[in-house]
Amino acid sequence: MPTSKERIAGALYGLLIGDALGVPYEFRPPEAIPPKEQIEFMPPRRYDRAHAGVPPGTWSDDGAQALVLLASLLDCGRFDAEDFGQGLVAWYDEGYMAVDGKVFDVGIQTSSSIRALRRGTSALEAGGTDEYSNGNGSLMRVMPLALWHCGTDAQLVADAHAQSRVTHGHPRSQMCCALYCLWARRIFQEHPQPWGDALTTLQSLYGDDSVYRKELDYHIRPFNESEVTGSGYVIDCLRSALWASNQGGFEDALKAAIALGRDTDTTGCVTGGIVGLREGVDAIPSRWRTGLLGKDLFKDRLGQLLLRF
Repeated sequence: MPTSKERIAGALYGLLIGDALGVPYEFRPPEAIPPKEQIEFMPPRRYDRAHAGVPPGTWSDDGAQALVLLASLLDCGRFDAEDFGQGLVAWYDEGYMAVDGKVFDVGIQTSSSIRALRRGTSALEAGGTDEYSNGNGSLMRVMPLALWHCGTDAQLVADAHAQSRVTHGHPRSQMCCALYCLWARRIFQEHPQPWGDALTTLQSLYGDDSVYRKELDYHIRPFNESEVTGSGYVIDCLRSALWASNQGGFEDALKAAIALGRDTDTTGCVTGGIVGLREGVDAIPSRWRTGLLGKDLFKDRLGQLLLRF
């Protein structure tokens, strides 16, 4: 079994590598994704890759925002919504935590929320709260919160909600972030049924009558493979990651996630973080660890995080 530190490193590398692996294939339907043996940072020759000007091995907004969150947690010693919100503004405006300082592929809801932050809106009020504000933009970045957090399950859930509200304020998005964090925590604790226990725990914490419990009970249910779509909707993204994480080891799981098509970078990021946490950094193919760009941006932050274990 990997050590605690190897698993923490695996989660951070896993989410960044999953994001970077998905970048060239983003927006493509599943039938346009290459065979799994050809899914790499550099797609097959003549493949019409998304973001053609982006160097292979580059993470996108997913990985950058996750690193912004990690840096804020380490610097503040708690989740500070205002500090995190200003970090997102610095990413958007200046390329903070982006490879080569270049920002690309920004979600519509996140862009709108960052503009609100610039206007002086409180960070916890910046995220959209309507039914159409349920993209996966807060789910994709939340893994560092689960890795850093030492509080109770209830405190972790509250902070997962809060970090979502900065860009995605609907209870559904908040709930998905909380469930993902509890799932990650149970994996780290080596629970024999991490997803099931996370779900049961969240139901208990929400009680019977909260809006969050209603969202959880209605949207998180058993599903079959035909319902796994790889879309950018937060429920679809969480479902896709759960399915892909059960398709084998790190490489097989990540390629299964990318093969779903559509929002490949985020499905890869959310899947990669979970499987990297489960299996440890050494389970990630060395060619992907070597080929990942921007490692100087997070090397010291990872070292700070590992000092907690």
